[in-house]
Amino acid sequence: MSKDAYIHKMLPSPPGSPLLFVLHGTGADENQLLGFGRELLPSATIISPRGDVSEHGAARFFRRTGEGVYDMNDLARAASKMARFVRAHVEAAKPSAVFGLGYSNGANILASVVFEEPTLFDASALMHPLIPFEPKVQGSLAGRHMLITAGRRDPICPPNLTSRLEAYLRADGADVTVEWHDGGHEVRPNEIEAVRRFFAPAAEGGK
Repeated sequence: MSKDAYIHKMLPSPPGSPLLFVLHGTGADENQLLGFGRELLPSATIISPRGDVSEHGAARFFRRTGEGVYDMNDLARAASKMARFVRAHVEAAKPSAVFGLGYSNGANILASVVFEEPTLFDASALMHPLIPFEPKVQGSLAGRHMLITAGRRDPICPPNLTSRLEAYLRADGADVTVEWHDGGHEVRPNEIEAVRRFFAPAAEGGK
């Protein structure tokens, strides 16, 4: 699979630097998290693909038939395509580590790639993910670091499903951190700081 399977932007760093893939939410594009990724990991190469599905003009990474009702066949297609895209960049860059950051729909595709290929990312930050199905992890998440951020009043991502996802990940061996706020689907300062803390060891290691 080509490194150009998705329209994307890249902020390069020297060969051997970490790779950070940032995945936008519904209706955004490759610019949404690009700058935030650079702030988080200044020494990393940041890669930000644009979702290849249009929902009434809004870019997404996979199709759905309603809020929280996924087209599971298209999700499987998208997860496989994204995994190949990531692998192509990893094989070309030979990075010291591979990280992922996704918000909303971007978090959902990132989680789905992690389920399909648990060893692809060393650490993944899922901001407001919604996984309304039972994951089938193809292997073990032992040794993988994962952060989930969520709102206790999120109408799109109900808290009980966030807690269920946390339980799934822990049961499969992942090292999971969860950061809550009392709001909805919006991103609040405490979760931004949680993401900073999550990636801080990697950022420090790059100095």
